[in-house]
Amino acid sequence: MTWLRDTGAAISPFASFQLIQGLETLPLRMKQHCANARIVAGVLKEHPKVRRVFYPGLFEGADREIVEQTLNTAYGHGAMVMFEVEDELAGRKFIQNIDLMYHVSNVGDARTLVTHPVSTTHTTVPREKREAAGIFGGSIRLCVGIEDVNDILRDLDKALSAI
Repeated sequence: MTWLRDTGAAISPFASFQLIQGLETLPLRMKQHCANARIVAGVLKEHPKVRRVFYPGLFEGADREIVEQTLNTAYGHGAMVMFEVEDELAGRKFIQNIDLMYHVSNVGDARTLVTHPVSTTHTTVPREKREAAGIFGGSIRLCVGIEDVNDILRDLDKALSAI
């Protein structure tokens, strides 16, 4: 029982097979995640309803140096893009108007995932602590998927147009 308590239950053979299948295609998928995220971040940066975009590929100065030292930029700068709209109400309205993206609070799917942290993952975090961590009322977190990037951009534009 001690070993089971310390290590957890054993993975099933089918789950192991699926894990191996996913790992074998991970480098190919990550290139597409990163390429899409780079395009999405660039478009969001220019959008009039977006206040700020947080994406390692857009960092400058000392932050850019850290990115270059810590990431294998041959793949890109990751699939996570965080951006801010006006306020919490605008963030909620954005989420209510997405079609393609999945509104879930996890990461790492082949599909584009989106969440409004203030109304999901950070609802119980006091405002001062949340904002100290960079999570504001209008913060939106995207984990950009491998869909056609134009489909992702259309969904973003539709949701941003609604706020």
